[in-house]
Amino acid sequence: MRKYLTIILLSLIVFTVSCRKKQVFSDSPSKNIRLSTDTIAFDTVFTAIGSSTQILMVYNDNSESLKISSIRLEGGSSSPYSINVDGQSGTTFSDKEIYAKDSLYVFIKVTINPNDEDNPYFVQDRLIFTTNGNVSAVNLTAYGQNAHYIIGRNGIFPDQNGHYSNYYVAITDSVNTDVHWTAEKPYVIYNVALIDSDGTLTIEPGTHVYFHGGSGLWAWSEGQLIVNGTAENPVVFQGDRLEHYYDNQPGQWDRIWLMEAREGHGHRISHAIIRNGFIGLQIQRMFKNNMEPIHISNTIIENHTGMGLYSNCYTINMSNSLINNCGNYCVALTGGGDYLFQHNTIANYWTNSVRKAEALFFNNLYTDPTDGNTYAIPFECSIINSIVYGNRSNEFKTDFYPVSDTLYKFKSSLICTERPQLQQLYESCVFNKDPKFKNTAAFDFHLDTLSSAMGIANPCYSIGDLRFDLDGVDRGERPDAGAYQYVADPER
Repeated sequence: MRKYLTIILLSLIVFTVSCRKKQVFSDSPSKNIRLSTDTIAFDTVFTAIGSSTQILMVYNDNSESLKISSIRLEGGSSSPYSINVDGQSGTTFSDKEIYAKDSLYVFIKVTINPNDEDNPYFVQDRLIFTTNGNVSAVNLTAYGQNAHYIIGRNGIFPDQNGHYSNYYVAITDSVNTDVHWTAEKPYVIYNVALIDSDGTLTIEPGTHVYFHGGSGLWAWSEGQLIVNGTAENPVVFQGDRLEHYYDNQPGQWDRIWLMEAREGHGHRISHAIIRNGFIGLQIQRMFKNNMEPIHISNTIIENHTGMGLYSNCYTINMSNSLINNCGNYCVALTGGGDYLFQHNTIANYWTNSVRKAEALFFNNLYTDPTDGNTYAIPFECSIINSIVYGNRSNEFKTDFYPVSDTLYKFKSSLICTERPQLQQLYESCVFNKDPKFKNTAAFDFHLDTLSSAMGIANPCYSIGDLRFDLDGVDRGERPDAGAYQYVADPER
């Protein structure tokens, strides 16, 4: 019986195959493919780093199948572009079949070789299709940008034994203690760029620093970072993907991590933009009791999956700055320390995931890395002429161990809080009234008409450099709280 069943099944298979229609491909010149676009333009691409992949769709709108006799890059094997058709990579393909009313994917990337130019330069090619004698072409365009590449060794940061040596590259050392980065070409960091002890990295106006995925900048104990941006030419820190899709994608790189500076050589950051990482600034005293302050002014820290500014047992003077839209705290001042914040906007309207943390957090517990013990450290903080707000009902939280001295006060500020409004903690403050930022989703935290922050700042503190806001606007005699002074829209 089994023998007869086998014979029957084989007979059915042979019958089915013999009855299947042979696929017929039209060779009529009137039948051609349709391309989804005639130009594929890549944003600026760093030399020696491949772009993200773009997709070209090839359609057969005809009722008959077609055979594309040739798909080729005009530049051939010397082209900076590469294509993938049906899972195969190459520069030339022949006799690609595309059935009636069907489509074909072509994946395109570009990798540009370096040259000696500082400014971006244009790179182009064409992708040419030949079908039934018809020639169709797609223009491929990109700009190449040369850069300084800072490449740390591969490894885990830190490894399971707490060692860091396999992951960083020292940009300062005993020979080059003072290093300057300038704006002629950007800097691209792979893994971690380390400012070693006794070294100073100075970054000049207009410099762009780009981080590959998971990379960061690290100042070791007694190293020093100086960022000398200006209003017209800020220093920018961001991920190294320049395609438009990545403009507002958080988590593209790790962090800027600053340990205790040596006495008389504190870190200074002025007119910087720090975007789209995991933690914007991590400032941490770890091995020495140096309390040299860091001065941060006219700086924007935004769109980080973790925290914008994370401090641990440090002295920070921060003014005229904006910290916004983070997946955790925008500002976390922990482990004690001494903090002065004036004319800052701390605003959290994060929407990329569920946010459970407040915009601003205070804590006085410090874990000593040398002995592993946790201590309560004195904490002192003044928040003056500032805004602390967000899309949660409470945007301010503390976690203080009661033994240690803690002293904090808000003055002439707008605060979103459910905490008791005690007079000894709040002086001339406004509570839970919408600051009416212009467009939080677009990272625009300028004040709109009828903002509750308008005119509430104390002019006694809006003097010297603080007479002018983050945009350089004169605050005048009735300063607004936060980093920006309201300016009337001339079109209204």
